[in-house]
Amino acid sequence: MSKQRFQKRGFRGRVEEPYKVNSKITARQVRVVGENVKVDVYPIEQALKMAREQNLDLVEISPKADPPVCKVIDYSKFKYEQKKKQKEIKAKAQKTVIKEIRFGPNTEEHDFNFKLNHAQKFLKEGAKVKAYVHFVGRTIVFKERGEILLLKFAQALEDYGKVEQLPKLEGKRMTMFIAPKPAKSKK
Repeated sequence: MSKQRFQKRGFRGRVEEPYKVNSKITARQVRVVGENVKVDVYPIEQALKMAREQNLDLVEISPKADPPVCKVIDYSKFKYEQKKKQKEIKAKAQKTVIKEIRFGPNTEEHDFNFKLNHAQKFLKEGAKVKAYVHFVGRTIVFKERGEILLLKFAQALEDYGKVEQLPKLEGKRMTMFIAPKPAKSKK
């Protein structure tokens, strides 16, 4: 029973290292760079010996170069720095938020204005707005009414955002995307 459970979970293999380190480097000659090292081309044995003398690792950082470029560094510290850089890049990446606003083909003026105010607030906050008209049952015959409603909505929001995708019918929904206008820099 426990054997079956183990097989169902799957095997967690080791994560392959992105760089070749020390004895994993297969090239005969390498260009060695790093601190306290004379930059030059060395046979692999000599390069490994130089790294060992400094209690550091020889890491192949550019395998496609001729000869491959290796750096004499502390590999665990190097990996830590790389992870840190990746986290910073990920944190700086902008996350887009999409807010949805739903209409019916027979939406009244008051409801339209109420949803318009919400959309203005969303666009001011920097979120994209996905406005759509949902056709239920026989209301699909009012496709033109839905398109007119979405175009009127886009026109009312032109000060806050720009239309990214014009109204498009997909199944029982007519969808339109509006992206916020870039914030103007204050002088």
